Amino acid sequence: VFQGRILARRFVGQETRYEVEVKTPYRHRFPLVAREYLWVPNTCGCPPLREGDEYLLMARRHVNYERTLNRILLQDDGYARPWTPREDRLVREAARHC
Repeated sequence: VFQGRILARRFVGQETRYEVEVKTPYRHRFPLVAREYLWVPNTCGCPPLREGDEYLLMARRHVNYERTLNRILLQDDGYARPWTPREDRLVREAARHC
């Protein structure tokens, strides 16, 4: 779970790749750097992430069977909400209980 600002969007094959500036990592099981690529397994624009906007994102790490691909994946059932101070407060409160 992290707060990020969408810097760019690019379609790669049947997927969408977003370049994201990681603002605040809240909870992560794998290391995040200041800029990451976030992959969405479709090109339909779902979830609708706009360049320049900030979001609260819940993504997972995806490693293929051959261990040659390691990326951050936002699945169809993933969490992507526009970032607000209220979202920040809710995530910090939840982190204390989890």
